[in-house]
Amino acid sequence: MASGWAKDGAVQDQIDSTVEDGINEARQRLQRRGPSLHSCEECDEPIPEARRQAVPGVRLCIECQAEADRRQSHHAGYNRRGSKDSQLR
Repeated sequence: MASGWAKDGAVQDQIDSTVEDGINEARQRLQRRGPSLHSCEECDEPIPEARRQAVPGVRLCIECQAEADRRQSHHAGYNRRGSKDSQLR
């Protein structure tokens, strides 16, 4: 049953699009290319051996990675594909 301007299955389409966007963003952030660095490419501090083994291809220390994650998180939670119907509520 459709409501307003939304087609049948519009809510599921929005959910699928949001999940797909999240997966694509996570894949882009993965840096598994090449060997792990021994020092952070941002601050030049040494990256602990345990981190280099746990995260293949790691390029940032924990502090710089946390800052990079904070910069990325401001984009989360906004559904750019919201239907006209959901924007009017």
